[in-house]
Amino acid sequence: MSVLTRDEAQTRARLLDVHRYAIDLDLTRGDEHFGSTTTIHFTAREAGTTFVELKPAALHRATLDGHPLDPAALQDNRLPLTLTAGEHELRIEADMRYSRTGEGMHRFTDPADGHTYLYTQTFLDDVQRVFAAFDQPDLKALFDATVTAPPEWTVLGNAVAHRTGDPAEGRWQLATTKPLSTYFVAFAAGPWHSVRTEHAGLPFALHCRRSLAPHLDADAEEILDITRRCYDRYHEIFDEPYPFDSYDQAFVPEFNAGAMENPGLVTFRDEFVYRSAVTDTERQTRGMVIAHEMAHMWFGDLVTLQWWDDIWLNESFAEYMGFQVLAEATRYTGTWTDFAIARKSWGYDADQRPSTHPVAPAPQDVRDTASALLNFDGISYAKGASALRQLVAWLGEKDFLAGINDHFARHRFGNATLADFIDSLARHTDRDVHAWAESWLRTSGVDTLTPAIGEAEGYWHLTVDRNGTRPHHIAVGTYDHDPARPTRLVLRDRFELDVPQDGAVKALPGPRPDLVLLNDGDLTYTKVRLDPTSWNTALTTPSALPDPISRAVLWNAARDMVRDGELPPRAYLDAARTHLPHEDDIAITQGVLGFARTQIADRYTTPADRPAALATLTDLCHDLLEHTNGTPGTQGLRLTAARTLIASATTPTTLQDWLRAGTAPGGPALDPELRWRTLARLAVLGALTPHDIDTELARDPSATGQEGAARCRAALPDPTAKEAAWHALYTGDQLSNYLFTATAQGFWQPEQTDLLRPYRDRYYPDAVALAARRGPALASAAGTHGFPHTLIEDETLQRGEECLRNAAPTPALRRKLVDQLDDLRRALAVRAAHP
Repeated sequence: MSVLTRDEAQTRARLLDVHRYAIDLDLTRGDEHFGSTTTIHFTAREAGTTFVELKPAALHRATLDGHPLDPAALQDNRLPLTLTAGEHELRIEADMRYSRTGEGMHRFTDPADGHTYLYTQTFLDDVQRVFAAFDQPDLKALFDATVTAPPEWTVLGNAVAHRTGDPAEGRWQLATTKPLSTYFVAFAAGPWHSVRTEHAGLPFALHCRRSLAPHLDADAEEILDITRRCYDRYHEIFDEPYPFDSYDQAFVPEFNAGAMENPGLVTFRDEFVYRSAVTDTERQTRGMVIAHEMAHMWFGDLVTLQWWDDIWLNESFAEYMGFQVLAEATRYTGTWTDFAIARKSWGYDADQRPSTHPVAPAPQDVRDTASALLNFDGISYAKGASALRQLVAWLGEKDFLAGINDHFARHRFGNATLADFIDSLARHTDRDVHAWAESWLRTSGVDTLTPAIGEAEGYWHLTVDRNGTRPHHIAVGTYDHDPARPTRLVLRDRFELDVPQDGAVKALPGPRPDLVLLNDGDLTYTKVRLDPTSWNTALTTPSALPDPISRAVLWNAARDMVRDGELPPRAYLDAARTHLPHEDDIAITQGVLGFARTQIADRYTTPADRPAALATLTDLCHDLLEHTNGTPGTQGLRLTAARTLIASATTPTTLQDWLRAGTAPGGPALDPELRWRTLARLAVLGALTPHDIDTELARDPSATGQEGAARCRAALPDPTAKEAAWHALYTGDQLSNYLFTATAQGFWQPEQTDLLRPYRDRYYPDAVALAARRGPALASAAGTHGFPHTLIEDETLQRGEECLRNAAPTPALRRKLVDQLDDLRRALAVRAAHP
């Protein structure tokens, strides 16, 4: 398939003015294909040649101004067009394929009740899998759509949908949209369970598959309350009103992303409809995603990027606003702690790999749609949001929002670039925003700030050294041990610095503080180090800081030092063992335990030391459970401890006892999610049989149950089970995106190294072939979950480097392999530094 280049898009944009699409979809043609008829009205500004994109199962007819075009001319998803200057009408009739990979029109049959659901994901260039289009973001148009579906189904789209004619015919008409980019056009169809309401004169609704109805109903008021509060807050800070005619939120199955900001029809992965117990931090994450996607209605949907080099700006803005608005408008006021401890690490890790790139890559670095997809990562989201948070701290929120509102007014329903955005900000401040953008957005990598502290004659002195090139506006927190409670720290002072301008601060009165914390409040994006005295205080009292964001900054410093080989992994585990029992912030507990379990125990710890690491984690989790037993308001902490204990168990006895009792002592109860976690660990330990898996699947035949069973089967330490899982992953081509991921997650286990080592050589050629055959979504899954990450050995690295040199993996797989191999190098380096 051809990919669209930037030059081709610019040429086509100069030639065409696209006015309107009329789309007719027939979803009643069976399990494999659907009908798609598209009529496009457009103007050619001059005579010329161009093309329209389409990826059909069969192209039946194509006419231009009533004259037939040869269907055989369709090559590499492009149908060529020769145009005269003036108005034109292009009509294309085709059969399209349903997807099982979350791309295009995804089709899912719920194993719980047999009902089928469809939804589209048309991001980047996947609209071509649904209907014919001039598929680039700067050719916006109006869209009319009609859909034929089974009569018992409901059809959703970007605008209000109504049944037409005889209900038995299943015909739906959608209202004409506002001007949209093609990648925002969305449909969802099926026997949805819906919760409808109205707010601010607009219809609002939630939708999910019927088997999840009780779970959506249980949380509907919370979800709608967050939606209403965020909607109202955006109307307080944005001058432009919400630009579309309705607000539907559909929780859809087997969705590859967290959510997608389709105007008027936001689609979410339906794991956000919680079947089992979750922590308050996880509920907060759901709220943040709701706020994030709503921000896109303005930044992304109303004003859209011109080309994919600016995808970061859409995502960074929505990421920043999602965390900020949720904290301002709802009960979830601790969003920035979660961002600090959990989200930023995604950006930090991506920014230290060979595949790093500037937040705003140069146009020549995003030459086509394939390269654009590679930049959809932690740098575009977490680092970009961190940069915007730093910009707000430096610029001031008032001037920042004035610039944003100017940007919306100047480019409403149009397209804009980074230069346009910076110009809008610059019109409302005396600060040099253009220079800031060059320093922050056009460079890659992570700066490091290090304090140097001295004392003399009743004063202490601070110098901040910077390894990097960016200016930073930071807060510095100084803390002392509380004389009344030496295990606690009290704030002496917090002051702001501009680094490097104010990098040296002299003659601060009094003795040096027990702890000097750079970037207190986490307002900038940087690694921080601590002076020896502060580091000793931090290691002995990280739970003693009064503000959870300050504690998150400390834990991040420890995390960075482990990754950089400067702190033994064992020291991080010991600090967690000592201080997490005193931590009351769930986000911090989840973040620290997650890093300790997945990175330290499985990757940075040598095989000889791994049992001791897992024992430390299980002891810690037992302590957490005992410490919180019977304490109100600690359910989230107990759930987090139970999950980590399950994942860290080295013998089956405790897990089997919990399964028999149906609960951990004192809770939590083993609901479906915890049961499948427990069974997966028992499978790894060789304490589960295929019959046990089948029995549990009969108990929970849901889609989540199917994934749990696939994960357990692949985790069995049995050669036959491993071979069956490998065949399903790389030969059968029957697995959906979610079942592929579940199987791959179960396959690679550190406890089974000898059994798995022969699959290392098979992985690289099989993953390359799969990626070429099944496309970017499965390539990403194969390169992430399918990678032999448990084999922390030089041989794994050598085989991977050979693959990159000689096997020509697809761009999506190549990017994942580059990242995985760099993470492997880091793990080997950490092990070598602390044998």
